[in-house]
Amino acid sequence: MIRPAGFRGAFFGDTSDGNGRDDPVARRSISEALGISADWAFTEQIHGGTVVLVDEPGLAGRSDCLITEQPDLPMTIATADCLPIIVEGDRSVAILHAGWRSIAAGIIDAGLSAMDALGDTPRRAAIGPSIGPCCYEVGDEVRAAVGGYGATTTAGGKSVDLWSAAADLLEGVDVWRSDLCTYTDTAYWSYRRDGTKRRQVAVAWVPGN
Repeated sequence: MIRPAGFRGAFFGDTSDGNGRDDPVARRSISEALGISADWAFTEQIHGGTVVLVDEPGLAGRSDCLITEQPDLPMTIATADCLPIIVEGDRSVAILHAGWRSIAAGIIDAGLSAMDALGDTPRRAAIGPSIGPCCYEVGDEVRAAVGGYGATTTAGGKSVDLWSAAADLLEGVDVWRSDLCTYTDTAYWSYRRDGTKRRQVAVAWVPGN
């Protein structure tokens, strides 16, 4: 469990926390530990650039970014290599599922723009555990799709640095990065490493008064 310092309502889970999106027992356990409601909002993640504004728990359609101004409404996304990103404003919060496809589709800019459209200002962002440039071997087409950010894996192959790509796209926002690689750190599920269908969750919420 990671609670980034300075954030009001941000949580990144690991394998020991379970998948609170799909498992109600894990959801209750996480919620009790965080002191939040066990009624979460979630989305069918589609690796695209769609943003949905939510004000109630449950399934909020198909998207890769949820935003709320509603106090005490937890929102979640589930990952196993993609970047979980939480962006806090003065009175709203966004949670993003940012794989290379959704980054290429503009999900980060769309999320920030949606917060601006609410009349809020994105202040800080947290990038949680995800596959790192040490291990994310890709072709040139993936590098091109995210605007470059070429790197080299520890095995000497071509990779892409999505951590830096995301941080740069969050220009003007104070960015915290975990820099924990899900492929190498077995405390996290990794689709690239194991082909697993299991996921860890990130949760974001606006604390009530």
